[in-house]
Amino acid sequence: MDLLLTGLFLFFVFLIGLLPFPLLYLLSDFGQFFLHRVMGYREKVIRTNLKTCFPSLDEKELNTITGDVYKNLADILAEGIKGFTMLPATVRKRHFITNPEIIEPWLAQGRSVIALPAHYNNFEWGSMSPGLFTKHPIIAFYKPLSNKYINRFMKWSRVKFGTTLASIYETFLVFERNAQTPSVYIMAADQSPSNAEKSYWVEFLGRETAFLHGPEKYARMYNYPVVYVDVKRVKRGYYAVEATLLADEPATLPEGEVTKRYAKKLEEAILKSPGNWLWSHKRWKLAL
Repeated sequence: MDLLLTGLFLFFVFLIGLLPFPLLYLLSDFGQFFLHRVMGYREKVIRTNLKTCFPSLDEKELNTITGDVYKNLADILAEGIKGFTMLPATVRKRHFITNPEIIEPWLAQGRSVIALPAHYNNFEWGSMSPGLFTKHPIIAFYKPLSNKYINRFMKWSRVKFGTTLASIYETFLVFERNAQTPSVYIMAADQSPSNAEKSYWVEFLGRETAFLHGPEKYARMYNYPVVYVDVKRVKRGYYAVEATLLADEPATLPEGEVTKRYAKKLEEAILKSPGNWLWSHKRWKLAL
């Protein structure tokens, strides 16, 4: 069964890979309609999250943002699949890191850097573009897929961009193995954690919200500088990526401070354009 699913997956990867971007976005428009109007994919979750975080929204505003959420989701899916066959030059042009120099002084000193993106705008290309803007090793943590063939293909596809995918289940080992090699660690930090007691709890979008403890844990353990990665959609299919310093010496800060700073930066981005975040996640399923 895994081989059959892998064959279907690769067929669609290469089929979509052949599409020029204008046709890709026609496909994405259809995907938006299908996900929203036909499937109603997680619409209850999306609308509940939005209404709880923005209680002053009227029905028209809620519908507008909901539509934006589905448009963003469809674009991410289409662009994510397209990414498997994109050339490095295309990624560099469409997912441009505006200030890669911000991390170079630390790496030159022999210090690694932890980069914290979010599920905001196109996060799929975020595992590809960093390796095109720095000569240093890029290590992106991810949750391995159950299908070993697709998982292997996904890891292979990122190598050509200079990125190594590392399992979240081997986080400690990866940090230990690379402790003497200045690297950039990419750790998406806005997923919903599974353990309430291990989480950092932060005021976020007007709600007490659990955040993963891992990024701050390793930042403090190794005293690695931490940057927030902001992905702005310049226009459809083009993104400007900017890194902002959250902490130079995280080990010297009160525990939880790095996570608070991350949550604040993400909240600022969401408030500017709420439809670009992945509201379909059950982000607030944990309770104190």
